[in-house]
Amino acid sequence: QVQLVESGGGLVQAGGSLRLSCAASGRTFSSYAMGWFRQAPGKERVFVALISRSGGSTYYSHSMKGRFTISRDNAKNTVYLQMNSLKPEDTAVYYCAATQRIFTDLSDEYAYWGQGTQVTVSS
Repeated sequence: QVQLVESGGGLVQAGGSLRLSCAASGRTFSSYAMGWFRQAPGKERVFVALISRSGGSTYYSHSMKGRFTISRDNAKNTVYLQMNSLKPEDTAVYYCAATQRIFTDLSDEYAYWGQGTQVTVSS
C-alpha cells in the first residue's frame, strides 16, 4: 500500500498562487502514476491533473490547463500541484491519489487517496 498526505492548502485572494504537495510513503512511489482531484461543496469530485510514473507525461483538465502545473520528485516521494491565477471557482478540497494504471484520469482507477487539503480563493 501507499499512504498519501497532502499539504499546502489555504486561503488566497483571486489571482494568487498556491503550491500543493503530496508526500507518499509505503511501496515504491515511482510505481504509481499520480493524480490530483478536487471536490467543491455540494459537487462531485473531479479530475484536475495527472502525471506518469517517471514524470515524463502530464495531462490536465481543460479548465486548469495553463494555470496549474503538476510535477513529481521520485527521490522525495512527492508530487506537487502549482496553481497560479487562482479563481474563486477553484475553491475546493484537493486530493492527491495514486494508481497502478499507466495513465488515467478516472477516479475509480485510483486505489490510494490522501485526506485532502482545503483551498479557498476569495474574490
